[in-house]
Amino acid sequence: MNTLTFPILHQLADGQFHSGEALAKQFGVTRATIWNAIRHAESLGIEVFSVRGRGYKLPYAIALLDKEKVLQAIGIEREWFHLEVLDEVVSTNTYLMKAATNGAPHVSCAVAHIQTGGRGRRGRTWVSHLGASLTFSLLWRFDCGAAALSGLSLAVGIALIRALRELDIDTAQLKWPNDVLVDNQKLAGILIDLQGDMDGPSAAVIGVGINVDLPKQVLERIDQPAIDIKHVSLVNIDQSQLLGTVLKHLADVLRHFEQHGFIGLRDEWLSYHAYHNQSVRMLLPDGRDVEGKVIAVAEDGILLVETALGLQRFSAGEISLRGIK
Repeated sequence: MNTLTFPILHQLADGQFHSGEALAKQFGVTRATIWNAIRHAESLGIEVFSVRGRGYKLPYAIALLDKEKVLQAIGIEREWFHLEVLDEVVSTNTYLMKAATNGAPHVSCAVAHIQTGGRGRRGRTWVSHLGASLTFSLLWRFDCGAAALSGLSLAVGIALIRALRELDIDTAQLKWPNDVLVDNQKLAGILIDLQGDMDGPSAAVIGVGINVDLPKQVLERIDQPAIDIKHVSLVNIDQSQLLGTVLKHLADVLRHFEQHGFIGLRDEWLSYHAYHNQSVRMLLPDGRDVEGKVIAVAEDGILLVETALGLQRFSAGEISLRGIK
C-alpha cells in the first residue's frame, strides 16, 4: 500500500488536471514519489490520465466517501455508530471480523473506497472499483446465540429496500436469500459472517455491496446481470448519502429483529420478493436442481417451495435460486 495514493486521489476527485509539480509541492515530496503513488492507483484498477505538460486527472469527477456526510445522513442515531472510512482493504468483512475478535464495539462500521478481495456468496468475488460500488460491513452484537439469527440476511434486505425507497428508488425487489434486484438485475448483495456460540452471546458482521456507477469494463467482469444506482435513480445519489441512509434503516430493522426475530418482518419481506408465487429452480450444492413454486418463507427465513415431492424447505447455505421464464 502506498500511503500517498489516496490523498492524491482526493485531489484528483474533481476530475481536473493537476500537475505533478504542484502535487509534489503540496505533499512535500518529489515528482517521482507522486508518479509511484499514481502507479499504485493504477495497480488497483483506477484509471488515471497522464498528459505531458498538464499532469494527472481521473476520467471524471468522483464524490469520494465523506465521514461527516455519512453521519449527517444517518441523522439522530449517528451517535450509535463507530464509523471508519478505509482507503484500501482486502475485505471489509474480514477486517471487521478481526476487529470484532479484538473487542470492537457494538455498531462498528467499516467502509472502503477499494476492496481488493471482496467476497460474495458461494465463493464469488465482489467486484469493487473506485466510485463504482459502495462496500461496507457493520458489526452488530446480539445477546442471543447464533442459532437464533436465522433470517438475519432477509431482515437486512428489508433495510436496504427501505433505504432505497427513501431515496426514491421504488423498483427494487429482493431475491431470496440475500440479493437486491432491479428488473431482474443485481443491484446489491449481502454476506453475513457470525462469531460466538450457538447459544451464548454472538456477533454478526453484515457485509453489503451496492453497485453505484459501474463502468462498462467493470460490468463485463461480473458473472451475472447487474445494474447500478446511476441507472435506476432519477437524481444523483453520492455514496456518503447512500451509506448514511442505509445505516439508519439497518439500525431500525436490527433493533426490531433483536426483539421479535424475523417473524415480525416476514410479511414485509414477502411483499418485496421478486419470485413470490412464481416458478423457480433451486440449484443445490451437489449439482442437482429442484423446480417448484415459491409459496412463502417460514418464521426462520426458510424458503418454502411446492415441488413435485410436495412442500419442501430450503435454507440459504450454498443454494441458489433462479427464476423460470
